[in-house]
Amino acid sequence: MECEFPSVNANKQEIVEIFKSVKTIAVLGLSPDSSKDSYKVAAYLQAHGFQIVPVYPKEETILGEKVYNSLAEIPFAIDMVNIFRKPAALDAIADACIARGDIKVFWAQKGIVNNEAAQKAKDAGMIVVQNLCSMVEHSSL
Repeated sequence: MECEFPSVNANKQEIVEIFKSVKTIAVLGLSPDSSKDSYKVAAYLQAHGFQIVPVYPKEETILGEKVYNSLAEIPFAIDMVNIFRKPAALDAIADACIARGDIKVFWAQKGIVNNEAAQKAKDAGMIVVQNLCSMVEHSSL
């Protein structure tokens, strides 16, 4: 497995601004399993006042929220995507974010880096975060 170092990444001040401005977060790959990181992070963000929108193909509700099969199905504005998917999936996710036109933040969780997808998202005007945990970053503020 080849690991990438994030060449496209937000700085600390941008991360502070993300958490001040973001209200609605689509969590891609949000597992219904409470032992999984995606569930723990989403539950934390939800408990801290963010609206969580689960995107997962196999459930109807997670954390009390309606689950959508894809970003395209969500019928309201999304401020940020929080991604718990393999790096190879990020190209298609960046394209889906660009197609929506309303996503301001493209956040790939700890261990997830795809510089090509990140650059595509950045070029489309999104703030990009890679290889950082949104829960850890929020709790450190």
